[in-house]
Amino acid sequence: MWLANQWNDYEVLDCSGGEKLERWSDYILVRPDPQVIWNTPKTDKRWKQKNGHYHRSSKGGGEWEFFNLPEEWSIRYRELTFRLKPFSFKHTGLFPEQAVNWDWFSSIIKNAKSKNPDRPLKVLNLFAYTGGATLAAACAGAAVTHVDASKGMVAWAKENAAASNLSAAPVRWLVDDCVKFVEREIRRGNTYDGIIMDPPSYGRGPKGEIWKLEDSIFPFIELAAKLLSDAPLFFLVNSYTTGLQPAVLTYMIHTALVPKFGGQVESSEIGLPVSASGLILPCGASGRWFT
Repeated sequence: MWLANQWNDYEVLDCSGGEKLERWSDYILVRPDPQVIWNTPKTDKRWKQKNGHYHRSSKGGGEWEFFNLPEEWSIRYRELTFRLKPFSFKHTGLFPEQAVNWDWFSSIIKNAKSKNPDRPLKVLNLFAYTGGATLAAACAGAAVTHVDASKGMVAWAKENAAASNLSAAPVRWLVDDCVKFVEREIRRGNTYDGIIMDPPSYGRGPKGEIWKLEDSIFPFIELAAKLLSDAPLFFLVNSYTTGLQPAVLTYMIHTALVPKFGGQVESSEIGLPVSASGLILPCGASGRWFT
């Protein structure tokens, strides 16, 4: 398992009874987590001293309950700063477990730049959310194209860029349907040295097209692979869909990329250490191709 264990401003303090107790800088949140199917004693006093608690409804969805929590605050990871705010369906605007992937591709970008400082490196971030991967790639030295269908998420990503002193970084911020964008980029003949995708389990396109990950992900990986340059560096696929095991990610990515580009594929669960137990909370899976 790949662990995001380099955080200072974020910590999973404990998890029990379908919920996790988290520290986001100076604030304590309790949020539901479907992976937490065990019940252990909640001995940490912060379970009762939280600043925010997301209560899931038995009818679907849920709502926040706040206890002296600001509308927005910030946390840092290495050189990056992220603006947080609790919003719909338990989210805060950041998936801390993804830091393990930020470190991985950042090291690849930095290594390539050190070997050839004059080579421009282009990275495409699809379903890019609030820009964690975008900012990590830009900070490492890449020019990034950030694509997300939500105008609000792209605006939030720009706020994170400003907070990280990356407003002037070479980032294209695009509000667009990711599949349609990739199709247009192929027609334009544009290519990228690295591709990151974090597709949703389920969604709808601008014209009501249904995206179901199990049906759509392999054709989309094949499509996006057509955008790789002649000397690509990496390809990353993240999945939070329970049924999509790491071995399935490996099979799909290998099939789509290795016959043409060579290289190798590794996939694994990603996770966060839990302070109370010393165990690991699983948080989805990632598949990585690299040369």
